[in-house]
Amino acid sequence: MDELFVLPFCAGLTLALLLPLVGNLLRLRDEWLATLGLAHLAAAGALFGMALHLPSFLGALAGALAGAGAKQASGGRSNSAYGLMILAGWALTLLVAANTALGDALAHALIDGQLYFVGRQALAFDFLILLIALPALRWLAPRLIVARLFPAREQANRLAAWRWHLGFDLLAAVAIAAGTATFGLMASFALIFVPPWIAFRLGADWRRAQWLAAGIGVAGYGLAFWLALVFDQPFGPVLVAVLVICFGISVRWPQPTSTELP
Repeated sequence: MDELFVLPFCAGLTLALLLPLVGNLLRLRDEWLATLGLAHLAAAGALFGMALHLPSFLGALAGALAGAGAKQASGGRSNSAYGLMILAGWALTLLVAANTALGDALAHALIDGQLYFVGRQALAFDFLILLIALPALRWLAPRLIVARLFPAREQANRLAAWRWHLGFDLLAAVAIAAGTATFGLMASFALIFVPPWIAFRLGADWRRAQWLAAGIGVAGYGLAFWLALVFDQPFGPVLVAVLVICFGISVRWPQPTSTELP
C-alpha cells in the first residue's frame, strides 16, 4: 500500500473495530438511531468549528457531547430523542454551510466522508479513543445488559446507575464524533448500525455477537478500502454498499437454533 494511504487506513481501522462494539450496546438499549442523531450534530459541530478555524474533530466532539448532554438533561432514552437530534443537526449543518465561507462543498464532504485526508493528529485521536474505550466497554457492558434485562434491579438496590448510563452516552458521543470526523456521517452510521444488526441475528450469545460485529466491521472496512483504491471510488459510499451487501448475505445465513443457544 502506498505510504500516502497508510495513515488514513490505520485511523479508520481503529474505528472500524470500535464503532460496531458501541453499536451492539446501542441496539441492546433500543437506541440504534443514536448514531444518526449524534452524527448529524457532530457534522454540524465540525462545520461550525471549521468556520472558527478549529480542528474538525474538536467541533464534532463538541456537537456530539452537546447532544448527549441534552439527552441526559431531558431524561430521554429512546429513538425519539435521537430523531430530534437528526432534524436539529441537519438544519444546523445546512445553515452554517449557507452562512459561512465554507460553502456546501465542505458540508457534503462531512456527510460523504473524507478518509483519505486524515492525518497524524486524527490517527492519534482515534487510537487514543480506542485505548480508552475498550476497557470502558468491558466495565459498562455487564451493567448495561443487567439494566436492560432487569430494569427494576437498579432501583430496588438503590444503585448509582447514572454512572454507567451517563458514561456510555458520553462514550458513544465521542466514538460517533470521531467516526464522523474520520469517515463522514453515513459511513459512521453504517458501521454502528449494520454489523450489530447482523450480530444480533446470528450471534448465539453476547460474547459471540461482540466478536461477530467487530469482525464484520473490520473485514467490511478492509474490503471497502481496497475496492475504493483499486476502482478509484469515493470511500464512504463503497463502505456503505459493502455493509449493505453483507447484510443481504446474512439474511440467507441460518440463525442459531434453540440447541445452540446457551
